[in-house]
Amino acid sequence: MTMASQPIIIKKVKKHGHAHHGGAWKIAYADFVTAMMAFFLLMWLISMTTQEQKVGLAEYFSPASLSPATSGAGGMLYGTSLDSSGNKPSTPREAARGFAEPKDGARPTSPSSASEPDYSAIASLRQALQKMPDIAELSRNIVFETTKEGLNVSLVDQDGRSMFRDGSVDPYEHTRRVLEALAPALSRMPNRLSITGYTAAARPGSAQAVEPWNLTAGRALAVREILSGAGVRNDNFASVVGRADTEPVFPDNPYIAPNRRVTITLLNASAPAPSNFLR
Repeated sequence: MTMASQPIIIKKVKKHGHAHHGGAWKIAYADFVTAMMAFFLLMWLISMTTQEQKVGLAEYFSPASLSPATSGAGGMLYGTSLDSSGNKPSTPREAARGFAEPKDGARPTSPSSASEPDYSAIASLRQALQKMPDIAELSRNIVFETTKEGLNVSLVDQDGRSMFRDGSVDPYEHTRRVLEALAPALSRMPNRLSITGYTAAARPGSAQAVEPWNLTAGRALAVREILSGAGVRNDNFASVVGRADTEPVFPDNPYIAPNRRVTITLLNASAPAPSNFLR
């Protein structure tokens, strides 16, 4: 007896591949690892550098051409200020705050009065310097700073480039050219000029070749003579003094190069006397 044939059913299962998820996560992970490596490298560099090296790095990456401050006694270089605790330098970026570039002819946002040199004085002096083809090499040596006394224009030594010959009152040729470029703009301004010389302290165990008071006074006189020879009238000068090493920019490290500088101050005009003052 034959059995009834039954149909044979073959079930085929088709396998589908997984959807492609993309490689964006790999890029994000690589960025994260790179950022972490850079962070730990930065922490390592900070822990390995000295305070002097940190100051040098800050100067290199900061806009040193303009530096407002509230100095009370000739503070300069990134806005040093003088208070009851002494002469303390602020960081370049802290000093840069509070002095905004004017827009559409507006005045700067720093505190000012009618008797102070306005922003046009800074603009005139900067324009005079920009005419020098090699000004880029000297930009870190020329510091503008607003203070209570007026506008400071400082010729500052930096590591690798000085404004005066070592231990001498004779300026380098590039220093003379800077002063001669500034002279026409200074002679057109109504402000009287005060010139002050400063130097760095001698390191322990070493002696300065020239007495620091004579050195700084001589350098200030040399600056006055160059400006006078380039057209600034003698009656424009209010004072020429040397401060030796008594007012370092960096009190914690008075030996480094930026403590050596000569500052030309455009003094604020004196307030007019009351009409009944002499009565």
